[in-house]
Amino acid sequence: MGPSKTKGRRLPLLPLRGLLVYPSMVLHLDVGRDKSVRALERSMVEDHMILLCSQSEVNIEEPTEEDIYKVGTIAKVRQMLKLPNGTIRVLVEGVSRAEILDYLPNDEFYEVSVKELPEQETDDPEVDALMRSVLNQFEHYISLSKKVTPETYAAVSDIDDPGRLADVITSHLSLKIKDKQDILETVDVGERLEKLLDILNNEREVLELERKINQRVKKQMEKTQKEYYLREQMKAIQKELGEKEGRAGEVEELRSQLAEAGVPEQVKEKIEKEIDRLEKMPSTSAEGGVIRNYIDWLLSLPWNKTTDDDLSLSKAEAILNDDHYGLEKPKERVLEYLAVQQLVKQLKGPILCLVGPPGVGKTSLARSIAKSLGRKFVRISLGGVRDEAEIRGHRRTYVGAMPGRIIQGMKTAGSLNPVFLLDEIDKMAMDFRGDPASALLEVLDPEQNNTFSDHYVEVPFNLSNVMFVTTANALHNIPRPLLDRMEVLYIPGYTELEKLQIGTRYLLPKQKKEHGLTEEHLVIKEEVLLQLVREYTRESGVRNLEQQIAAVCRKAAKHFVSQEQTEILEPLELTSELLKEWLGPSKFRYGLAESENQIGAVTGLAWTEVGGDTLVIEVSVMPGSGKLTLTGKLGDVMKESAQAAFSYTRSKAIELGIDPSFHEKNDIHIHIPEGAIPKDGPSAGITIATALISALTNRYVNKEVAMTGEITLRGRVLPIGGLKEKSLAAHRAGIRTILLPKENERDLRDIPDSVRHDMQFFPVSHMDEVLQHALLPVQTEEKAGTSIL
Repeated sequence: MGPSKTKGRRLPLLPLRGLLVYPSMVLHLDVGRDKSVRALERSMVEDHMILLCSQSEVNIEEPTEEDIYKVGTIAKVRQMLKLPNGTIRVLVEGVSRAEILDYLPNDEFYEVSVKELPEQETDDPEVDALMRSVLNQFEHYISLSKKVTPETYAAVSDIDDPGRLADVITSHLSLKIKDKQDILETVDVGERLEKLLDILNNEREVLELERKINQRVKKQMEKTQKEYYLREQMKAIQKELGEKEGRAGEVEELRSQLAEAGVPEQVKEKIEKEIDRLEKMPSTSAEGGVIRNYIDWLLSLPWNKTTDDDLSLSKAEAILNDDHYGLEKPKERVLEYLAVQQLVKQLKGPILCLVGPPGVGKTSLARSIAKSLGRKFVRISLGGVRDEAEIRGHRRTYVGAMPGRIIQGMKTAGSLNPVFLLDEIDKMAMDFRGDPASALLEVLDPEQNNTFSDHYVEVPFNLSNVMFVTTANALHNIPRPLLDRMEVLYIPGYTELEKLQIGTRYLLPKQKKEHGLTEEHLVIKEEVLLQLVREYTRESGVRNLEQQIAAVCRKAAKHFVSQEQTEILEPLELTSELLKEWLGPSKFRYGLAESENQIGAVTGLAWTEVGGDTLVIEVSVMPGSGKLTLTGKLGDVMKESAQAAFSYTRSKAIELGIDPSFHEKNDIHIHIPEGAIPKDGPSAGITIATALISALTNRYVNKEVAMTGEITLRGRVLPIGGLKEKSLAAHRAGIRTILLPKENERDLRDIPDSVRHDMQFFPVSHMDEVLQHALLPVQTEEKAGTSIL
């Protein structure tokens, strides 16, 4: 059809969705939109001509002028057929390019004024060269793509018209509508062929890349299918041989476990490598068992499993108070940890060290901490551990190798953030097998333990979320570098009042339950329980008290069982007389350490690993040649204190009213009773000096006074440690006056109020003040047993 003679030709417009028609193309269209149907009907009424333009967006149901491309194709409607579903199928033939000049007012359908864009004729040789290049590239494209048949190339190669060639080839390519529209809008033939050549080059590169990827995927699939086929064959062979799937079944099970385990990538690679080794290993090989054991360990460790912390302060406080009486500082520390966790959400686990005598509840406190946090609890005892491999594990080259206790504990806990109790950390030893305390440095260092290395596991394990709690009876047995990494919380021991409360609230109900007794069976009043505390126990903790209560419950159980035979069951009240009958005579004398004022005998205070204690230091002066004798199994420090006290007494002899030559005429014997028990420590200096001066001056010592402090040669009183434990011991012994070094005055705040208000504390800085408080005045010496303090 020739070009229009008019400037603007009126034609109905049919917008196409996801489709584009070139001149010379013949194809079927399905038309369903109302406006499009009416446009077709107008076309059939007039000259069967219609303009086909593509929409820029496929999803638009009612396109506007902006949604339809300006350049389209004038087409002739060859055939029209109404389908049963209401749509119309038409056969159209593209005639020529056309550009929309203007949209004409019409509400029924789109009507436009168009200008035809006739095909340019050219005999430029460059166009011929471009045609050949395009045909070559199209041939390559067909060889790579399965979407275009070789017959299409034969049909295309016969086309002589360059413009038509470009249109037909473009119509066979799988391109975006935007790219096809670009070709349609290019009127210049040479430019159109160049654009098509670029498109064909890009498409060919993409197809080549796609082909390579497909080949690679196919090879991988073939390999996987081959492995699967071989494994199935192996299973069938093993089944025939009666090996019950053998190693292959084992490996398959391990692979499925690994897929479900959710371990870190680094660990996953390690396990996969070990599974591959296991798979290739003969089922008779001994090393197979070693590898299987190693894989089981790696799979069973909690690499990513954690428990959610219960950060409720009130709930935690209630749990701690229900489980333990007293212990204010440890409880406060746990609540502080919870408060910080609430604010920062993520905090490295603290390392707490609970230090105190046996039986004060260190281990049970750690268990309560786990309960209050809602965490798993795991405990290992380090008492007697002397092998470094106990902490770090053995290397896998050794027969019977296994992980260390830390990794074993983490497996038991089953989470990354348990409360981990390291019990008796002060009882570790070292020998030729290494130093376990040094191996613990990495475990208990918050800066290092996020990559803890176990010799057996070989993969770094994260311990930074673990809340470590350690317990010890004495700090001096813990190496300094290890102690430096821990936060020390002292649990010094309990007062009588606290023991009474613990016995009433916890120990008695627990022992009654364990011995099958109810509240109605056995009644123990407070005053009888206090008698039990005072006369049958003398300890810092409550373990011995629990044993004595258990003994009472056993006696009561026997009593009720024998009574039941005669069908007489009445509540039994434990009286003071019945207590003595069941437990025997009092084991400890409650009251003053000394029952009367004495010459040369002074009550001293001592600290031991099991709490504080009182000890009496005795000095006896006899005619002789100046020999100084020390007995009572004293350590080196105590012997030096005695020598210092002796030298001080000689230097102050005239001031004290002592014969300056006493050391030449007399033998002096210093003795501390209970000679079989080793005694040592730097806190008996003033006690020895007071006893020595009392013996030499023949003055009485006040029986109600106990003292602690080190002495210098000039009589200064030096500070000591363990004042709280010593004060509790003095209180248990019935002593009400304590002399302490002036510099220890700051430690008085640690002493419980019930003890501090029941006793008098006199801080002293010089030996003169000690003597002033301890020795009775000369005029009352004849009245032995009285005190003017």
